[in-house]
Amino acid sequence: MRRITPTVGSFRRQLTLWAGGLSLATLLSAGFYLGRIATEQTTAAGSESLHATATTAAQLLASALRERELEIHLLSQAPHFVRGDLDHPDVLQSLERRKAARAEYAWLGIADTNGVVRQATGGMLRLQSVAQRPWFKAAIETAHVGDVHEAVLLAKLLPGAADGAPLRFIDFAAPIRDAAGRVRGVVGAHAHWNWVTETVQAALSPAKQRRGMEILIVNRHGHVLYPAHLAGVTRLPPAAFTQSGHAVLRWDDARDYLTSRTAVSAGTQTDLGWQIVVRQPLDDALQPARALRNQLLVSGLLAVALFGLLALRLATRISRPIEQLVEAARQVEQRGQAPVYPELGQALEIDQLSQSMQSMTRSLLAHERELEAMNASLEQQVAERTEALRRANQALNDLATRDALTGVSNRRHFDEKLADIFQLYRRSQRGYALLLIDADHFKRVNDTHGHLVGDEVLKQLARLIGANVRCTDFVARYGGEEFVVLLPDTPDAAAGRTVAEKIRLAVEAAAFTGVGRMTISLGLSVVMPADTAPEAILQRADAALYEAKQGGRNRVAAALGDAP
Repeated sequence: MRRITPTVGSFRRQLTLWAGGLSLATLLSAGFYLGRIATEQTTAAGSESLHATATTAAQLLASALRERELEIHLLSQAPHFVRGDLDHPDVLQSLERRKAARAEYAWLGIADTNGVVRQATGGMLRLQSVAQRPWFKAAIETAHVGDVHEAVLLAKLLPGAADGAPLRFIDFAAPIRDAAGRVRGVVGAHAHWNWVTETVQAALSPAKQRRGMEILIVNRHGHVLYPAHLAGVTRLPPAAFTQSGHAVLRWDDARDYLTSRTAVSAGTQTDLGWQIVVRQPLDDALQPARALRNQLLVSGLLAVALFGLLALRLATRISRPIEQLVEAARQVEQRGQAPVYPELGQALEIDQLSQSMQSMTRSLLAHERELEAMNASLEQQVAERTEALRRANQALNDLATRDALTGVSNRRHFDEKLADIFQLYRRSQRGYALLLIDADHFKRVNDTHGHLVGDEVLKQLARLIGANVRCTDFVARYGGEEFVVLLPDTPDAAAGRTVAEKIRLAVEAAAFTGVGRMTISLGLSVVMPADTAPEAILQRADAALYEAKQGGRNRVAAALGDAP
């Protein structure tokens, strides 16, 4: 038999090019889309992590400030402070014990109403005047917490920091009042600034530091107070933070940082206006997403190559018997050698065509001279072939509209049905609802039990959905583990929720072969007068499904504005 060589426009080459091109476009689109989603989710997760760290540090610092303020306030109310002689040794003993118990205190002392220090730990500043110090002036009236400052009077009495930087403190002070409420003096304390910085730094784990996260303390004007190498030279860039307190900012070093801030709400008498800021270089924050995107692109290219080979093999398998049938038809036309037909078992339609051609050939050769009888036979054969073609067309239509795995309608059929019901709604205003259903933790089923068990779960899930909807409702497999249900003549979300809850409870109560219990999440939406396209209700249902997932799964969530 003369072999037919495929040309540029051959069926085999066209099928290969179409299949390969479609797979390339699909995989590249999916790769870029998933990469964008991964970047968004990584940014959101990083922002949440930064905000959680900032919140924890702010809470730790606020609690520490409140405790120290309360401690100094309670100390000012001690009986031997309120009623005794401020120069009595018991007063000094109380101060010394307090300093020994709290390493954060660098100095504690008591000054009389004239601002002269009467007693002080280590004897430092005793009999010196602190009348002009801000903490003394404020504490004559009420309890006071002072902002960070460098040591002034204590500079010559205390050793400097290990790195040679000047000592920095924050002040706590409270008035000492007698039984009649008259001020007898002021008790004051200087707490090491290192105590503040170590408190907030405790919220930043070593793992987070390795990922480039950095914690800062910023005053009410946006100036950085900590860390030391940024203090006085860096300030928080002005920007509109999100409601959750994070943003991408460009700092003074011209680098972009994922930044989160939280106010230190200590609830003390004096509002310091401090903020805790946690930042991470944007490149470090997005590194996992970019690595995932690159992996997806590489995997996609490999998959395209594989699909191309499979498409070529499939095209060859389909086109070869068709080429053989063409050659056989040409041999019959030329009345030459006996035609050679392809072997059966290729495909149902091709087998039917081959058998028909063989039957026609036998009829032509056996009844060439009996035209009338042949015509009658041909009419009968045409009728049979027409019925066979009708059945074949019906089978093709089923293949085009039915999901091969679950037996319910497929995505293509659903899209047609959604367009039809939307047009009907525009003409008649007959409302309808849509349910978008997703199997919870289905990936875990495939990973744990294998894809064959996962396929059985999808089949059973499709049966359960079909068994718990009305005969007028339309069920389709939307993709993967997602199903969609169209509910005609459903004017509001209440009616749709009834059907959705029925399906959810049926699935929750069912036992899935090889898996056990499964749950589903459902997104519900009702068509709205403002909808201008069929896809609008689908987008709202998808958003509601996401809300159901975020809300803990195994629940029904109605789209915003659809709830009864």
